[in-house]
Amino acid sequence: MRWKKRALGAAVYLSELLEETGMNHQPLKDLDITGLTADSRDVRPGFLFAALPGTDLDGRRYIGEAVERGASAVLAPTGTYLNDGPSNQANAPIRLITDSNPRRRFALIASRFFNSQPDIIAAVTGTNGKTSVAQLTQQLWTTLGHKAGYMGTLGAATPDMKIEGSLTTPDPVRLHGMLASMADAGVTHLAMEASSHGLHQFRIDGVRLAIAGFTNLSRDHLDYHGSMASYLAAKMRLFSDVMMVGGVAVLNADSPEFSAFDAACKIRGHKVLSYGRKGSAIQQVGIGSKVDGQVLDLIVLGKSQRAWLPLVGPFQASNALCALGFVLAGGADPVQAVEALESLKGIPGRLERIGVHASGAPVYLDYAHTPDAIETVLHALRPHTSGKLSVVFGCGGDRDKGKRRIMGNKVAALADIAYVTDDNPRNENPEIIRAEILQGCPGAIEIADRTDAISTAIQGLETGDTLLLAGKGHEAGQVVGTNIIPFSDAEVARQLLDQGEPRS
Repeated sequence: MRWKKRALGAAVYLSELLEETGMNHQPLKDLDITGLTADSRDVRPGFLFAALPGTDLDGRRYIGEAVERGASAVLAPTGTYLNDGPSNQANAPIRLITDSNPRRRFALIASRFFNSQPDIIAAVTGTNGKTSVAQLTQQLWTTLGHKAGYMGTLGAATPDMKIEGSLTTPDPVRLHGMLASMADAGVTHLAMEASSHGLHQFRIDGVRLAIAGFTNLSRDHLDYHGSMASYLAAKMRLFSDVMMVGGVAVLNADSPEFSAFDAACKIRGHKVLSYGRKGSAIQQVGIGSKVDGQVLDLIVLGKSQRAWLPLVGPFQASNALCALGFVLAGGADPVQAVEALESLKGIPGRLERIGVHASGAPVYLDYAHTPDAIETVLHALRPHTSGKLSVVFGCGGDRDKGKRRIMGNKVAALADIAYVTDDNPRNENPEIIRAEILQGCPGAIEIADRTDAISTAIQGLETGDTLLLAGKGHEAGQVVGTNIIPFSDAEVARQLLDQGEPRS
């Protein structure tokens, strides 16, 4: 398919937007679409409104409002009808497009409307490591001389701009609008995160993915997916449905799910680059831990190489190898790509060393909010701890309740001192959340206020100790009820460390 360059904001014939999905309606050649939205409040004259059924709201209820605001076309599920042939403000008839999968159709329409995308796009999915892999990939591509971008949990970034706020697979209109803006700004390589929610809701469809990666799978988001099988199926869509046929899949060979992903990729005709201790394309044959990084002995595409990685923790090595796989899939020279690993820098909120106590004990910050993630981080920090390993952690409200006791079990088994506190309680009673965590970690110290918990933990540090602040990572707010209260683990800890005398 030929993708023609189009100026951002230019009107597009409705028939052109539908052509990709086999609906080339010649009578619609004269109908210009000036914008897209799934929110009736954002409709402007000439817009296409996607009336999508949701968990809480059904977009079909707002078709009338969209028409009143000037919508020229409506996309809706099969079986939807417009009463009495309504017209918009300009008295033009409304065109109705129905589809059995309107979410996917809307994503494909958005892709055609904005049209332009970076030349090489790589997307990574998995329970843990997505943010690190995507950002490390951007760093490697930049070191290798490409104008590279990132999109995901930490926002979006190119060499010329940065957008704060989570963009872990945003809605199709925003996603494809940003892809077009990046391409128009000269970004040729993009690394992005693909969340299970976004994949399940078809928001990433229409992205011209040449490369896709899988890191690992463990318990998370079961409040949404309902089961691990459904969670796995959502992740699998990246390879079975979204990535272009004949793309390159970068898969973690050490994951128990590797064989399932490998089989799905081969059916789709993808080339597989596996990485890890069992990897065939990138094999980690040795690792040496240092205070400020790791020495990796690798076999890359059949040749032995040694690399210096300035990041601590075996899981960071795994993330870096996935990123290495991405740049190799994009055509990088293997020797230059491995050498570029030494240029990598840590990711905010991902095993980030944010300060040192007067005793010399380091304080780390990590986004770990699942049982597997917190287990992985604690294992990574133990070799660097000659004294006691302490953890401040909690669990979010309105989320998977079943993981709370498991989180407690992991911390009880792997940490010496645990402080259970609040972490985005949302609409749940935080006291109940903490009680459920304490069922798995009965010896923990319970301190409701997160600042007090961090302060107490820092005050108790001694020479040889290590403190981990887990769960919130880069986040700058605490969600209580429907309000977001400004709060940053990093800022609180740095302030307390700078003061030298944490509040009691």
